[in-house]
Amino acid sequence: MKRKIFDLRPWARVTAHTQTQTVIPGYVILDFTAHTVIRPLDVPRPAGEGIVRVLDNGFRWVRAHPTGTGEGVMGSALTVQLDETGRPVQFYADIHTGEGVGEDGLPWHDDLYLDVIAEPQGGGWGVAHTNIIDAEDLEEAVAAGLVTPELAEVTWAQARAVEAELHAGTYAPLAVLQRYLEDPYT
Repeated sequence: MKRKIFDLRPWARVTAHTQTQTVIPGYVILDFTAHTVIRPLDVPRPAGEGIVRVLDNGFRWVRAHPTGTGEGVMGSALTVQLDETGRPVQFYADIHTGEGVGEDGLPWHDDLYLDVIAEPQGGGWGVAHTNIIDAEDLEEAVAAGLVTPELAEVTWAQARAVEAELHAGTYAPLAVLQRYLEDPYT
């Protein structure tokens, strides 16, 4: 398992950006806007048909990172990737055990390798397709003794639960991000 800090400011693909942090009850919202991108980022669509651009000039990555659970607690955090018009192009949920906020205000989590990606339905906030990715990374972590087989099973269960909640429209971080983007608590 590795601790990840969500901070996109040093990203080499982006030469001009802004990043803000907003604390709301139960979450830290990190809002990153890429003003100048030297190398756009395209990824496979969750349905496996074609690609989707998730980073280019004017794109935003906005993350809802839960707070207050601390180390050793299974959870997830969600990043919505928006195009230059503000339309969601992908939802990305990180599965983790343990989360918090550092003294610098940046959220961290202990990554469990699996992630759930979702394609927005019609560019809105509904979910058309999902896919659990990076299974091979979790398998390698188990083989290397970094994650127990029992924790790997719980990780898969958490990823499937997030996937089901995304499809059902009940995944809380998605609602938090939608509210934030409609009225950014300012």
